[in-house]
Amino acid sequence: MNRSNRTTTVAGFILLGLSAHPALEKIFFVLILLMYLVILLGNGVLILVTVLDSRLHTPMYFFLRNLSFLDICYTTSSVPLILDSFLTPRKSISFSGCAVQMFLSFAMGATECVLLSMMAFDRYVAICNPLRYPMVMSKAAYVPMAASSWAAGITNSVVQTSQAMRLPFCGDNIINHFTCEILAVLKLACADISINVISMVVANVIFLAIPVLFIFISYVFIMAAILRIPSAEGRKKAFSTCSAHLTVVVVFYGTILFMYGKPKSKDPLGADKQDLSDKLISLFYGVVTPMLNPIIYSLRNKDVKAAVRNLVLQKHLAK
Repeated sequence: MNRSNRTTTVAGFILLGLSAHPALEKIFFVLILLMYLVILLGNGVLILVTVLDSRLHTPMYFFLRNLSFLDICYTTSSVPLILDSFLTPRKSISFSGCAVQMFLSFAMGATECVLLSMMAFDRYVAICNPLRYPMVMSKAAYVPMAASSWAAGITNSVVQTSQAMRLPFCGDNIINHFTCEILAVLKLACADISINVISMVVANVIFLAIPVLFIFISYVFIMAAILRIPSAEGRKKAFSTCSAHLTVVVVFYGTILFMYGKPKSKDPLGADKQDLSDKLISLFYGVVTPMLNPIIYSLRNKDVKAAVRNLVLQKHLAK
């Protein structure tokens, strides 16, 4: 009998998570919970100081505020589900709940890719064309740039999620992952997914390859401009204005390339280890990276550190 003829309506999915490794669940529950709290606190403080401190009302910090809000949304779309999966051996999620979680994760991830390229352009103009910076990066420019990042990410997520969730699913509804990761969901479909694969390849080119190329070219010009600065102090000061963004870019894209670029094991005996490593790398990408962003910007940015100190002092003086 043809597999598609045995298609049944799937009301929900089962998320395996780390159920095959119960000894790790309690450890990772505590670790992920602590990391999530750091994400909420760190990004929340960044948003607060960039709103309250008038000296930080610049395009760079406007983009940073968007990045912090995006990281909070991204982790909130998946971390509560991950934490719950550590407490429940076979965590179930409804079909609609799976679609919503997939949509939010996809939208936030794609938006961040575009937003990081917008931030690279901002640094390029600031260092390579400092005299024209106020005119080029006016409010009429940087607000639509951020809005277009969100619009592009959400549009891509609508396309990818709707295509995936319209597929027919057979009786197998077990997702070998923490969340409704799109590739894990597509494996359960009992229909041709070639259109989905092509769509995802096109999306990867648009949201991964093009932004990476754009960021790379921007930093080639930035480094060339910095090297032309005669004084060592001037070069150091110029580089410090973009070092935090560059560090975030390396962490963000480096993790993605490591996740999808590493070779898969062909040894059946190593399949479990491969699955476990894939899940843990995915966990790193989804939790550790958003946690590092506010730490990187706080440690490598004097303006942010000064704004946080002023905020703390104002709180103490108000008591």
